[in-house]
Amino acid sequence: MELTEALRTTGAVREFTDEPVDDATVRRLLDTARFAPNGGNRQAWRVVVVQDPAVRRALRDVYVPNWYEYLAQASAGLTPWAAVTDRDLERRAIGRADEVAAAAAAGPGGFAEHLDEVPVLLVLLADLERLATVDRDLDHYTLVGGASIYPFAWSLLLAARDEGLAGVMTTMVVRDEAAVLELLGVPDTLVVAGVLALGHPVHQVTRLRRGDVDDFTTVDRFDGPPLGAG
Repeated sequence: MELTEALRTTGAVREFTDEPVDDATVRRLLDTARFAPNGGNRQAWRVVVVQDPAVRRALRDVYVPNWYEYLAQASAGLTPWAAVTDRDLERRAIGRADEVAAAAAAGPGGFAEHLDEVPVLLVLLADLERLATVDRDLDHYTLVGGASIYPFAWSLLLAARDEGLAGVMTTMVVRDEAAVLELLGVPDTLVVAGVLALGHPVHQVTRLRRGDVDDFTTVDRFDGPPLGAG
């Protein structure tokens, strides 16, 4: 697939067919993704391919309650767990997560409830001893370390797109990270960066909706003029 087309058509896909994805394909995707840019070429990522049905179900059980809290916040008009938010409203919204769970139980369930059935589940870990987190000592929420991890995840999704597969990266299980680390036997010097779900899509995304360049780009200052068309 031509690169620009891949960049403009690789969206988040959460519905997959029952067609399996073999280990050779997964290894090939990882072999491509390992060339992702990262700080100092330290490649501070680790990947756990979750195949055991019991472990998959346990991972789903970590995911689902946090998903309902996410939905409860979103229904209250909040960006779930935003670093800058109305914490009182957030707490009240999360308090209604049981209602969301009850409503979900009455239906067939979606991606969250069937996470264990996704063809490929990869838990992406970050090694804190190998990340240059230059923002470590700031007094506010930080995210710089992810710059050496998430390009790998994106490269993996692009590699999957090139092979006719699709997927999504989700960070929901980080809400109960300790349970995930224990479940997978992860040393305490590593943290969970997310979970990548991959498979053959029910529908391959080809048209994405995003804001225009002028919505997020200015010149010289945050309140500067938009970048000219050239």
